[in-house]
Amino acid sequence: MRVLIVFLLACSAPPVAPSAQLRWPPVVDSHVHLAYWPVAAELAHHGVLAVVDLAAPEATLGQPAPIAVLAAGPMLTHGGGYPLDAWGAAGYGAGCDDAACVTATIDRLAAHGARVIKLALDDDGLAPALVPVAVTAAHAHGLRVAVHALSDASAARAAAAGADILAHTPVEHLADATIAAWHGRAVISTLAAFGGSDSAVDNLRRLRAAGVTVLYGTDLGNTRDAGPSADEVALLRKAGLDDAAITAAMTTTPIAYWHLDLAGSYLVLDGDPRHDVRQLLHPREVWQRGEKL
Repeated sequence: MRVLIVFLLACSAPPVAPSAQLRWPPVVDSHVHLAYWPVAAELAHHGVLAVVDLAAPEATLGQPAPIAVLAAGPMLTHGGGYPLDAWGAAGYGAGCDDAACVTATIDRLAAHGARVIKLALDDDGLAPALVPVAVTAAHAHGLRVAVHALSDASAARAAAAGADILAHTPVEHLADATIAAWHGRAVISTLAAFGGSDSAVDNLRRLRAAGVTVLYGTDLGNTRDAGPSADEVALLRKAGLDDAAITAAMTTTPIAYWHLDLAGSYLVLDGDPRHDVRQLLHPREVWQRGEKL
């Protein structure tokens, strides 16, 4: 009889409430190449609802997409330079060898909807003398300038010219003076894209300590993880960012930095990512503009 009473009480007890869920802003990947690997819809379903496309053929500017895209169009380089001589032969770069070409190209990209300008530097990129010309032309349109600068010399040159964003964490050890020159600007992580070398991880740690804004980015297209990257998160942690800092670099910081309007878009998480950033890797629900995906 006692067993029966216990059984009946158990059946009539209210169900255990699920753990508290939390709404959080969506993930922003600040370095992708969607024309190179068109997985925007897949990104959306994994909670990446905004991206910054930092090299695509000019014809892609202004095209509709299932997520918010801030696009650069082709990156400026020298005639036949990187990436035209590598993975981006089909219009991912715009070759210029004089100031008139640089200015005209940036004017045209801005008119066609570019929201940021990207410059290829290092040994196979835009000529050093043209970097200040490009920065001045972009800033005249109110556009930030991101630079592909993997070496210390290129990162220092870009800072001196007034560039705004390191499109990658440089892989070559950065001099203290170069680190200091980037104070108050931004760096996009992309650590996993270059193998997560010790020098790149240390550069990101030092840039952050010097007051450089860290933006999560994966170089998607050249990497192949169509969603938040666990590898990038692990390397950000290795660079000294805790869960709260990684969460900010993936969500709130880029939303503010890029002035993104993501009203009605959010993730439903099982816990606070500031205490466990893994929540962002596997959201329970994704809502976009008020609709559940």
